[in-house]
Amino acid sequence: MSGSGLREAASGSPLAALFRRELRVGRRIGGGAALGVMFFLILVTLVPFGVGPDLNTLSRIGPAILWIAALLATLLGLDRLFAGDRDDGSLDLLLMSRTPAELTVLAKCVAHWLLTGLPLVAASPLFGLMLGMDGRALLQATASLAAGTPALTMLGAIGAALTVGLRKGGLLMAVLILPLCVPVLIFGVSAATAGLGNPVPFLTPFLVECALSLAAVAGAPFAAAAALRAMND
Repeated sequence: MSGSGLREAASGSPLAALFRRELRVGRRIGGGAALGVMFFLILVTLVPFGVGPDLNTLSRIGPAILWIAALLATLLGLDRLFAGDRDDGSLDLLLMSRTPAELTVLAKCVAHWLLTGLPLVAASPLFGLMLGMDGRALLQATASLAAGTPALTMLGAIGAALTVGLRKGGLLMAVLILPLCVPVLIFGVSAATAGLGNPVPFLTPFLVECALSLAAVAGAPFAAAAALRAMND
């Protein structure tokens, strides 16, 4: 089959159609880039009011601020990852379709990360400048966010699947998932602050963070799909 034929077949697959649908729905119901970036900006802007305007202090804690803000902004809207499909009945159809539920969960998570996580990574250098971070710190923080935010999205999908059948399950989802995100946060901040008062070399926590994201991508779809099936039984 020619290259164009392969592209046409891929674009016509149910999984590709679901992915495009998730992108459209995510932008329409408020899961798009603007909301996450604005939430990120608000958190970063509020920090100087709490810790003071000293640039030395802000630049020292800047990577941790960026990571905490990115964590909270990533979880924003994750409680609706499956709730909308459950409300309109399409979740049952997705679980009964020939496409494995694990791939369905993965497609929805990738769409959410593209709409929320990737814009946060792109905006982090600008917000880091607002905190007085230098070029090296900005580069390390951006790289660590790019490596770690996929893990946050995948872990959030597990919480969204566990609470999809509950009314106002967003708070419970955060309570369940935030402890699981602590290792990602620790190694992310460690990578972002490597060489800046932190004796740990950048590559060590960065590779651990990449491993955490790969493990989350490999395991979270199975956990979330199992939770959705249990809810559907």
